[in-house]
Amino acid sequence: MKKLLVALFAITTLLCGCTERQQLKSSLRDALKVAVAHEKAMAEYMLPIEGKLPKSYNGEKIVTAAPRDWTSGFFPGTMWLLYEHTGDEQLKEYADIFTRRLEELKDYTGTHDLGFMVFCSYGNAYRLTGEPYYNSVIEQASKSLVTRFNPTVGCIRSWNTKHKTPELDFMVIIDNMMNLEMLEWCGYHDIARKHADTTTKNHFREDNSTYHVVAYNELTGEVVEKRTRQGAADDSAWARGQSWGLYGYTMMYRMTGEQRYLEQAVKIADYLIPRLPEDAIPNWDFDSDRMLKDSSAGAIMASALIELYGFTKNEAYISTAEHQLRSLCSEEYLASLGENGYFVLKHGVGNLPGNRELDVPLPYGDYYFVEAAMRYLAL
Repeated sequence: MKKLLVALFAITTLLCGCTERQQLKSSLRDALKVAVAHEKAMAEYMLPIEGKLPKSYNGEKIVTAAPRDWTSGFFPGTMWLLYEHTGDEQLKEYADIFTRRLEELKDYTGTHDLGFMVFCSYGNAYRLTGEPYYNSVIEQASKSLVTRFNPTVGCIRSWNTKHKTPELDFMVIIDNMMNLEMLEWCGYHDIARKHADTTTKNHFREDNSTYHVVAYNELTGEVVEKRTRQGAADDSAWARGQSWGLYGYTMMYRMTGEQRYLEQAVKIADYLIPRLPEDAIPNWDFDSDRMLKDSSAGAIMASALIELYGFTKNEAYISTAEHQLRSLCSEEYLASLGENGYFVLKHGVGNLPGNRELDVPLPYGDYYFVEAAMRYLAL
């Protein structure tokens, strides 16, 4: 009798879990329908504004940016993802129009963010259509990006700075991990892996949290300083930075099959999960007393954890991602059509120390939320 009760309890638990996951999938399908409506409305709004992409919404108007802004690729990238999900030809048309607004980036050597800007837009475009034009832009953008690699440091320079002694100010930020996927895809394996390995060595603390910025001596490769630009303090855990690290190393394992990248991703995940709040959407900085949620950090983390679960089958990863997705699908975070400036998610934080984009929608939050939803639905 006891064995029968145990078996019945196990079956009931399994069925409840299946029901909850089916409910989440239903919520995500509904959320993606909302996202489609938002993106189409945004495209109609942006079409007559030549040469610009949506960057945020300040409560009164949509804030736009030029192609060279680091966020420029996320809006067309989101439409490409939604086209993949729906097969909607109008989305494809809009995605192509706004992707082509970024063509000038292929020859731009002034930023490390070309992976964000080009691979989210042109990369998805080429993956879904096979059009040679898109590939030609990706290949040239990768050539531009590798000009920023310094073999002595072993990293791609992030920011251009003007220092009294420039050799002491070769700046590398954790965000830069996200730009390695395009380089791996284009065959720059040595550069991408050297950057990832150097970042593993120098960016992470003993508890597996990450610094935002590491400054190097570009003549010797020595670390000069470890600090923050967007976090609460030099030794704090800026939430989106932690998410970039988690996503970046999970992606590097997918691209390379190298076990060391999977191990690093696992270390980051195991640091983050116990520190998440009740709704699993992190505060903008894990160590700040100023409570301001960053939905973009939650969306990036959820997408990364879903992929990491695929490699590890660790239930903690998928259950955490599910928790995050349920929160992001709720009225607290998911905007209704007609509000939020046609952006999908509310409550993002761009740069709190810089007093920019506080509690606003962000295009990268939308992109990684859509990606996370599609990844979960594909499980």
